Amino acid sequence: MLGLSPLTRAAALRSNGTSSGSAPILKGTEFNLEISESPVNFTGRPRTATTINGSLPAPTLRWREGDTVTIRVRNRLKEATSIHWHGIILPFQMDGVPGISFAGIPPGATFTYRFEVQQSGTYWYHSHSGMQEATGVYGAIIIDPAQADPIRADREYVVQLSDWTDTDPMRVLANLKTQGDYYNYNQPTAVDFFRDVSYTSLKAAVGKRKMWNEMRMSPTDLADLSANVLTYLMNGTTPAGNWTGLFRPGERVRLRFINGAANTFYDVRIPGLGLTVVQADGVNVEPVTVDEFRFGPGETYDVLVQPKDDAYTVFAQAMDRTGYARGTLATQAGLKAPVPALDPAEWLTMADMMGAMGGGMAGMNHGAAGQPSMSGMNHDGMATMGGNMAGMNHGSMPGMQGMNHAGMASMAGMDHSAMPAAGASTQVRHARTEYGASTDMHVDMPRTNLDDPGIGLRNNGRRVLTLSDLHTVDGPLDPRGAEREVELHLTGNMERYAWSFDGVEYGKSTPVHFRYGERVRVILHNDTMMTHPMHLHGMWSELEAPDGQFQARRHTIPVQPAQRISFLVTADALGRWAWHCHLMLHMDAGMFREVVVA
Repeated sequence: MLGLSPLTRAAALRSNGTSSGSAPILKGTEFNLEISESPVNFTGRPRTATTINGSLPAPTLRWREGDTVTIRVRNRLKEATSIHWHGIILPFQMDGVPGISFAGIPPGATFTYRFEVQQSGTYWYHSHSGMQEATGVYGAIIIDPAQADPIRADREYVVQLSDWTDTDPMRVLANLKTQGDYYNYNQPTAVDFFRDVSYTSLKAAVGKRKMWNEMRMSPTDLADLSANVLTYLMNGTTPAGNWTGLFRPGERVRLRFINGAANTFYDVRIPGLGLTVVQADGVNVEPVTVDEFRFGPGETYDVLVQPKDDAYTVFAQAMDRTGYARGTLATQAGLKAPVPALDPAEWLTMADMMGAMGGGMAGMNHGAAGQPSMSGMNHDGMATMGGNMAGMNHGSMPGMQGMNHAGMASMAGMDHSAMPAAGASTQVRHARTEYGASTDMHVDMPRTNLDDPGIGLRNNGRRVLTLSDLHTVDGPLDPRGAEREVELHLTGNMERYAWSFDGVEYGKSTPVHFRYGERVRVILHNDTMMTHPMHLHGMWSELEAPDGQFQARRHTIPVQPAQRISFLVTADALGRWAWHCHLMLHMDAGMFREVVVA
């Protein structure tokens, strides 16, 4: 079990003799957790992790719906710490976010969390202090329903994906502040340029490259961090360590996938097996069978599989295609199945940059390695477009930074939260604060579709899960329509490595206010070229389809580049709550807001 400290290895072996690298399981209503430091070695270089009870991942906590749980957390570190119960509905004082819901747990102190468990399903917990989540403070929560579980399985495993860096996370952040693409090793090359020439023309290839250069953006900017600095883990185990879960042929196996990574979107598949998705973010959904799904930090998916052969590879490749986590489902220890090659990295499309304005190019392959770049396009048209875009004044280009919003000036800086709506507003409204140094891009015609699997998964020959496939089985919790709308834009400047809501980083922003008991429609516009997994604490986010129909209940919603997402929230939780991107470095760099329900 490569990558685990001796204490961690012993705990893992005690917990489950049929799998390697699994966390110990703690059951009941009383729990004692101790946060301290433990030695680890994932790469051949000894490092120190921050762990809970000496385990990485932390122990899996098994609760029961309706019980009241008491968790005593002892801090053995030299700095303050905390535990946030991700996706759990509870009083705000128990939410575990320093500076928002409590002061944190000082060194040497013990904090007691106590709350009633009001839900069932697959969730997780992690530190909300500094970079401790990235250094090991995360674990699974499994909540058994009070009644019989409608999801029937013969066997189940937690599959917790995460990432690790040997570099101090604060040094990683400093490097990105110095150069936003510091860890991007998929930059366009001369080989890519001559491939474009061969498939299009010299004029089109020059125009394409010039367009991106003029905009000071990279079409390969899919992730902040790559395998250059990250090791991808499955249940705390490296690909070489090969986490293994055993089964008997013909069994129905439930896999509880949790993305506990600090920085990585994973694309998950098990070659040779269909994945029947039965739960999303802890909530049961109408079963849908797919070959693959993407999920970001904070999200969870439960899937059912029925393996028949001796071994299958559980393959989770990073969105930027620089590395992967992997494990094995097998009939006996030591068996392995072939590990797929990484898919080629693809370029972002015009739709990823400009939304509906570039929608005609949404499904094209823009520069997958070894494949035709922009295949299927009218290349003559693109040559003209590329040439024109490369030389044009982007300050007047629709959807780009500094454009002239004729007729919209009166909306700049308006109080979006005060706008009532019988249905979701379709007019794009930019706040005045979005026109500053923290924002390098605007999208005025965002995409609203939910059936896009995202860059790198489009037209890959596999059936890929999308948000439009998810349908919560029991409908919305609240039948009321929205009483008003809150519209916010996800903004950033990659060169400065600044991330924000409406161009304002946390610390400079004011809280978003919800009135207790009201039904609010939240509209998020992504004005960046990266996907953001957005997590609202304390309340459910009920995702809407583009036509306004209820789609699915979530606690973390991924918002793709140039996409508009809307969801309904019932403000039934008094207190102060956090709302942020769950990419840790984005949150730390400013994409974080406080929400006050009063």
